[in-house]
Amino acid sequence: MMQANDENTKELEQMYAETLQRVYRGALAKGRIIAIKPDGVVVDIGYKSEGIIPIGEFGKEELAGLSEGSELEVFVERINDQEGVITLSKDRASRIRAWDTIADLFKQNARVEGTIVDKTKGGLIVLLNGLKAFLPASQVDIKATKNLDALINQPVVVKILKFSPPRHPNGGGGSMSGATLIVSRRAVLEEDRSHAREETLKVLKEGEIMKGTVKNITDYGVFVDLGGIDGLLHISDISWGRVNHPSEFFKVGDEKEFLVLKYDPATLKVTLGYKQKKADPWQTVEQKYSAGMGVKGKVVNITDYGVFVEVEDGLEGLVHISELDWAPRPKHPSKYVSAGEEVEAKVISVNKEERRLSLSTRQLKAKPWDLVGHSYQIGQKIQGKVKTITDFGAFVRLQEGVDGLIHISDLSWTRHIKHPSEMLKKGQKVDVVVLSLEPDKERMALGIKQLASDPWESEIPARFRLGEESKGIVLRLTDFGVFVELEGGVEGLVYSSEIDTSRELKEGDEVWVRIIKVNVDERKIGLSMKNIKSHEG
Repeated sequence: MMQANDENTKELEQMYAETLQRVYRGALAKGRIIAIKPDGVVVDIGYKSEGIIPIGEFGKEELAGLSEGSELEVFVERINDQEGVITLSKDRASRIRAWDTIADLFKQNARVEGTIVDKTKGGLIVLLNGLKAFLPASQVDIKATKNLDALINQPVVVKILKFSPPRHPNGGGGSMSGATLIVSRRAVLEEDRSHAREETLKVLKEGEIMKGTVKNITDYGVFVDLGGIDGLLHISDISWGRVNHPSEFFKVGDEKEFLVLKYDPATLKVTLGYKQKKADPWQTVEQKYSAGMGVKGKVVNITDYGVFVEVEDGLEGLVHISELDWAPRPKHPSKYVSAGEEVEAKVISVNKEERRLSLSTRQLKAKPWDLVGHSYQIGQKIQGKVKTITDFGAFVRLQEGVDGLIHISDLSWTRHIKHPSEMLKKGQKVDVVVLSLEPDKERMALGIKQLASDPWESEIPARFRLGEESKGIVLRLTDFGVFVELEGGVEGLVYSSEIDTSRELKEGDEVWVRIIKVNVDERKIGLSMKNIKSHEG
């Protein structure tokens, strides 16, 4: 019995000695919580003295989840046998284990998931397994990243580029230091791209329809990632119709299907097509459209010379400015339609070879001269606005948008009009009489003097008799005589041989004249300033 007790005692002493040898400053040890106090957590690590972890190493939630008997790994920071106190650290133990994990991942060239938590000089800070790693700006992406701030708080998958664990004492004093941890996201992306390229090369060939992601848009085209290999979609291969800029059809990140037009295995140069996935609509344009046919479409472009209307995907027709409106001088096309507006038009002509589809919108409207032919008749009194004044007359715009002509001879019964501007001004509203109407020739004659009866038929011969004297106003001086306005606006001519040379005449002078000629057929009154009996000049 005595012998058995001695053997048990020796065995316990041996285990105790081994335990003491394992516990030293700078070592990792497993322990069991035996008490939770206000200033720390007491842990039994199998040493002659119990250890304590400062309470500050625990968060509120973590502390609430602790209980006596729970096991955890700790780092031995200090041993004070005289006072029987061992200072432990849970955090440092976790960091050491984290570095061990990082070391294993580094050896395996494995990927690591982390979170970008901050920006620093030259790059970003990534949190990996509780450790902070440096992600250089050059290693963030395959291409330069302009806005690093936008990546903060984003998850990230990286590979470890450089690894140097911290130095910490195995027994003596000192603290953990000298740690280096540099990671790369670019290495992961390049690895993925390389793998994707291998898979893409297995199926890449001319004529193949392939899925791709738009990665960049330029003025001349779109760059598409086909999976490790980039292809170029030129602007001319985007649509059979008009393309002002590729951004009208694509945006970065779009996933679409593209047709491989050309592929050079030596250079890995890939040319893509998008419009080629559909048949060229111009190949069947003559079967679908013919002259006189009505169509609907969307206005896609407005120019000085007309309007382009898309009647179907990739097929545009032109409404020339002359086919927009029946007006003699159409306004700018933008005054009739707006970009994006749905319009109706009539097909004028189709030319497959020249890829031209001519349209008209005015031919869907009633022709103004047809309306004039039904709305007006000869002798009718109407109103219009003076649009243009010429040497021979004035054009008057009517309500229907057509112009009628007032010839200079139809301005006045009695006045000798040298230029229409003597009576009319541009923009002036005037009452006129329809003298003649020829809608088929788009002509209409108007008159102002016809608003009143012809005074030469009875009024003038009765009022102005041969030999009578009358007072008048000098209107114009000419080489062949002087025109004088008589009573009632009637004009007469003082022949050059009948001028009183004793007076120096000028326009506006008041003179007395004698009537020496009245010609009703020629509508002329001849005057003389000589032999005035009743009045002196």
